[in-house]
Amino acid sequence: MKIGVIRFPGSNCDRDVYQVLESLKLNPEYIWWDNEKLTDYDGIVIPGGFSYGDYLRAGAIASITPVVDGIKNLVKEEKPVLGICNGAQILGEIGLISGVFITNENPKFNCEWVDLKVATNRTPFTKNFKNGETIKIPVAHAEGRFYTENLDLLKDQDQIVLQFKDKNPNGSLDAITGVCDESGYVCAMMPHPERAADELLGSTDGLNFFKAFI
Repeated sequence: MKIGVIRFPGSNCDRDVYQVLESLKLNPEYIWWDNEKLTDYDGIVIPGGFSYGDYLRAGAIASITPVVDGIKNLVKEEKPVLGICNGAQILGEIGLISGVFITNENPKFNCEWVDLKVATNRTPFTKNFKNGETIKIPVAHAEGRFYTENLDLLKDQDQIVLQFKDKNPNGSLDAITGVCDESGYVCAMMPHPERAADELLGSTDGLNFFKAFI
């Protein structure tokens, strides 16, 4: 088992993700943006941060780097891909999920713990949760408002993964803050599960997302 952690100039949550994967004995390895040969990896995490300083818009420049071709090839092999925060924005930019993450309704950086509803447990990333279960994970973003023109399709195909439960802090459509592709093997989530992976941090609910790779 070998899980790749993608690094772009501006990534800043890569070490946190690496540490969680390592604690689960998942043999993480860093992968730089210019590496498109990912066939040796059993899964990929695209961590949070500010790739290329969010120039133009979050994830825009990262979406045209060589590593994206490698990620798309892994998706064809139905290997799990998890995009967190900036990683979720990148997955939207490259079309691996239906929808995008845009500037918050209140255009300020939002950093807080939130209660989330697990909308589906059919994905590898949510298989250890119950449908409708409430979990606690923090968010930290300025461009986290989910929008799609295919909301009915997402509902019909059970592709909504996470929703804000009690309040919608960024104005996301239908309070959505995590979605997957049709297969379920690609998951884009705005909250940071690596920041909820130890009791010292206040929650271990985030661990289950990484256990998907086991």
